[in-house]
Amino acid sequence: MASIQIPPTHALFESASGYAIFEIKLHEKIGSSSKEVGNAIDDLGKFGKMVSLLSFVPFKTAAHALQNANDVSEGIVSEHLQSFLELNLSKASKKSPVCLAVWDPPLGASIRQVIDININTDSQDILRGIRLHAPKLLKGMDATDIAKAQLGLGHSYSRAKVKFNVNRIDNMIIQAIALLDQLDKDVNLFSMRIREWYGYHFPELVKIVPDNYQYARAAQFIGAKEELTEDKLEELAAILEDDATRAQNVLDAAKGSMGSQLSELDMLNINAFATRVVSIAEYRKSLTAYLAEKMNQVAPSLTALLGERIGARLISHAGSLTNLSKYPASTVQILGAEKALFRALKTKGNTPKYGLIYHSTFIGRAGPKHKGRISRFLANKCSIASRIDCYSDKPTSAFGEALRQQVEERLNFFETGEPPAKNADAIRKVLDQLSLENDGADDDDAMDEDGPALTTLEATPKKDKKKRKHADDDEGMDVDEDEDEEAPKKKQKLSKEEKKALKKEKKAAAKAAVAAEEDDDEPAKEKKAKKAKKEKKKSAE
Repeated sequence: MASIQIPPTHALFESASGYAIFEIKLHEKIGSSSKEVGNAIDDLGKFGKMVSLLSFVPFKTAAHALQNANDVSEGIVSEHLQSFLELNLSKASKKSPVCLAVWDPPLGASIRQVIDININTDSQDILRGIRLHAPKLLKGMDATDIAKAQLGLGHSYSRAKVKFNVNRIDNMIIQAIALLDQLDKDVNLFSMRIREWYGYHFPELVKIVPDNYQYARAAQFIGAKEELTEDKLEELAAILEDDATRAQNVLDAAKGSMGSQLSELDMLNINAFATRVVSIAEYRKSLTAYLAEKMNQVAPSLTALLGERIGARLISHAGSLTNLSKYPASTVQILGAEKALFRALKTKGNTPKYGLIYHSTFIGRAGPKHKGRISRFLANKCSIASRIDCYSDKPTSAFGEALRQQVEERLNFFETGEPPAKNADAIRKVLDQLSLENDGADDDDAMDEDGPALTTLEATPKKDKKKRKHADDDEGMDVDEDEDEEAPKKKQKLSKEEKKALKKEKKAAAKAAVAAEEDDDEPAKEKKAKKAKKEKKKSAE
């Protein structure tokens, strides 16, 4: 249930020029939603009777204004705002309670913790009226001054939020991989179209040149099949990757082709379309090289682990490299299979084991029984690689290569049973290698003085359920032989006859024990018998 808030007595107004505190004279929570109260707030004459300016403090410089704007947007109370509020708001008492109306709830919560006063975030109508009539309520300021201050602060605030960095533009990767996927579809579609179109004229070329890019270039070069002669064999062979045999086959097929004749206008259109397909395919190659370069700059470890295409798709699906680094390994594992996941949760079926990482070569190399296990292991390494790329000052591919080697060892573990190296050991080797390469750097010296970057604690071994039967002579540990005798033995199943024999033995042993006790207690029995005789004599007398 929502908590009941105290009616506000003051209101905080954050503007581009400074902070202002207004004293609220008239305020009614119930009637604030009525049309009459709304009209009164829009009217400056009536609204001026509801609030009055208590104090206003301007910002010192544009940088000071930007700093305070960033603090307000993040819900942080700056020293400037704290001193301003403490100076103008007296401490609350029973006779004169103080309640401050604030627009942003996170900022109100921070003010409550710092100053310990009552905060009201429901009085949006009063704050809306103050914002509407601020040029008239703030004395000594014009509407043009406030507009200029808002424009300047808006530009500087937006410029600071963009955080433009040439070396780390994951947005370029997102756009490049999206365009690359679209180009793949377009190239396949256009290649099919040029095959069908040019196939009316030269149908035999499809079987001789199956590659889409080479087919488009060959169709552009040949044009009308009647014009293909032996003089053009060298150029045609260059198009077909210096394959003279295939070029000769194309020439022979052109001479005996069953295709129909085309007019010059049709051939011009086919040639123009083939030129366009070739240009798109060439641009796709250049875009692939651009994406590989960007991925090696922004996320070298993730690229070394997964490759450019899959790593870029993970970054694109997450929204940014920072978002990807914040995801746990379980989320990275099924990233891209959200529909299948929610469908499985809805129908209570089996959840997917992998999403975008299914296209990795590691999962393809794993056996059917181990695909889920290797996908979980690979997602763990992807999460580590993305965090190293995102938060390291100088990203390098050495960590990605070490993680890739771990995945290779994991695949080998499924076949041979040899366990892979641990994360701490693998990353420690990379850190040692990097420290050797940058031996003279000050950062490495500081790291060596402070201590290792990773923990050197070893994992505690699991307790063995079975006790050791023999002592370890190398370690010098002495084990008593009684421990082996005290070790619990497993019960063996007995037949009915054996159970009966055991029962008889137990009864015989019990009788023997009773007889032995009676033999030991014979003197006591004789005394009791003598006492009994004496009592009988006395009773007879």
